Amino acid sequence: MEDITLIAVSKTVPAERIAEAHRCGQVAFGENYVQEALAKIATLSALPLVWHYIGPIQSNKTRAIAEHFHWVHSIDRVKIAERLAAARPAGMAPLDVCIQINVSGESTKGGVTPGDELALARAIAALPQLRLRGLMAIPEPTDDTALQHRRYAGVRMARDALIAAGYPLDTLSMGMSDDLETAIAEGATAVRVGTAIFGARK
Repeated sequence: MEDITLIAVSKTVPAERIAEAHRCGQVAFGENYVQEALAKIATLSALPLVWHYIGPIQSNKTRAIAEHFHWVHSIDRVKIAERLAAARPAGMAPLDVCIQINVSGESTKGGVTPGDELALARAIAALPQLRLRGLMAIPEPTDDTALQHRRYAGVRMARDALIAAGYPLDTLSMGMSDDLETAIAEGATAVRVGTAIFGARK
């Protein structure tokens, strides 16, 4: 089985607890709120942490994200991709990115409609400041394990179709505390876990 990256979702978690997790060997951390994340990134700048932005992206936050994060998991529009690319400092490595797919069609979630990821992949591939690594999804919460498998299998098949189309993707960012086993069974290479690491958020 391929190595699976554990992204510790640290939104609302103070910097000292992130440092404690790092002392236990955790390197990758996921944040949803830009301003909160920037303060923690600055406080912990001496540590070799890898910062993943996993939340919705507002246009006015793209510069801060491009300048301070290593990964962005939630690209779902060409405009956002272009703004991130334009804001990525020239001296930094390309920003690793994933396309978010709205696999369950929820109006409250971001993500491209399944089937539209190829057009967005084509646009991202034309931006040298970005490096397209894979797909991300956040299906609707459910206790229906069969439905979880179908949702995640759909993301995996979309990734495979993009690979067949010539995009060398290596990342499936899917699975959280409640469904990570199903996601891993369907090929997840990165799981985003908060509650199971830091406990319930206040």
